[in-house]
Amino acid sequence: MKKLLLFVCLIISLSTFAQTALKATVSKKADALEKQIIAWRRDFHEHPELGNREVRTSGIIAAYLKSLGIEVKTGVATTGVIGVLKGGKPGPVVALRADMDGLPVTERVNLPFASKVKTTYNGQEVGAMHACGHDSHMAILMGVAEILSSMKADVHGTVKFIFQPAEEGAPVGEKGGAEQMVKEGVLENPKVDVIFGLHINSQTEVGKIVYRPGGTMAGVSDLQISVKGRSAHGAYPWSSIDPIVVSAQIISSLQSIVSRNVNVTENPAVVTIGVIQGGSRFNIIPESVKMQGTIRYFTEADEKLVTDNVKRIATKTAEAYGATAEVIVPFSNHYPVTFNDVALTAKMLPTLEATAGKENVLLRPPVTGAEDFSFFQQKVPGIFFFLGGMPKGGNSLTAPSHHTPDFYLDESGFTLGVKALCNLTLDYMNGKGK
Repeated sequence: MKKLLLFVCLIISLSTFAQTALKATVSKKADALEKQIIAWRRDFHEHPELGNREVRTSGIIAAYLKSLGIEVKTGVATTGVIGVLKGGKPGPVVALRADMDGLPVTERVNLPFASKVKTTYNGQEVGAMHACGHDSHMAILMGVAEILSSMKADVHGTVKFIFQPAEEGAPVGEKGGAEQMVKEGVLENPKVDVIFGLHINSQTEVGKIVYRPGGTMAGVSDLQISVKGRSAHGAYPWSSIDPIVVSAQIISSLQSIVSRNVNVTENPAVVTIGVIQGGSRFNIIPESVKMQGTIRYFTEADEKLVTDNVKRIATKTAEAYGATAEVIVPFSNHYPVTFNDVALTAKMLPTLEATAGKENVLLRPPVTGAEDFSFFQQKVPGIFFFLGGMPKGGNSLTAPSHHTPDFYLDESGFTLGVKALCNLTLDYMNGKGK
């Protein structure tokens, strides 16, 4: 028995030594790649492409993956690229995802590689910019692909690299994003066991990783409310059923859903109206008004509660004024909650802590933004975490936020993302995730 125990201890020690050695190799290779990763990011940043239009971007990625000897499939969900790396030893299939699309935002940051691209979005001429960091995500995952392909003999399983188009949503009338990739079988052949993804964050200091088990980013549905009343001259409002007044009452009353119906001690929720359209002249009460907005939630129960209350408040308020209201939720898009598998997160947390330093891996509150990475997590267990991109000593309250013309990233944090994704993959394959 004593000999058996010694043998088991020896095996565990050898395994721990091997994993430590792999991390050291990953770290060395990632540091050596830093300049190349930054160069990739700057090239993508200077040449952004909107959702389902990432033709140049996907071409660069596909060509590079092929140069590494990785099996490549293109044209997935319009412009998506899938790379499959088969390791030297049998094991699970780990998927890693990066999104590729830019945003219809005109860049205002004074950088030598700032975007000057003009394009068309929903029929309007707009500027284009990587205002959410997807350029860095692609560069990071390309670095991961180079490192893991160079360590192929030590890879116990298969790595599937997913470069996804249209995370910000496909253009009107088109399909796209993670939902479409799932429908086209991206998680099959070979069947994915787990998926890991990251998102750079301009308001988290470089060198930090933040995470949350369970619901980490909100589920989202957009909504449209159409109010119909009766038109009249603005001088004779008593002849009307004023849909503008009705809409104002609806908007005000909708705020009571979060303050009076949702148990905010358990989960946050959001109800926002962002668009109001009605009327054509100052002295004409219109016949109808349309409103559009968004609701956010972290559980299916809260999704139903919020949705049901939006419909009830809108229709009953309109009825009280003699008008009618039609409510459509979701109107054009719906993302599930980005849900980090609790058991998987607990098992892989030591990997993140070993990579970044325990003091640099922080638990964060829920985020009311949304991510279509959630469609992958509906099918397989996954972890989605955030990588610091704010300069050291910066103020998270004043740092330019995502989706704005002044969005800025400190590039010194990119290699930590490379190391984290590589180590999560190798550790899971070596049994830490099972």
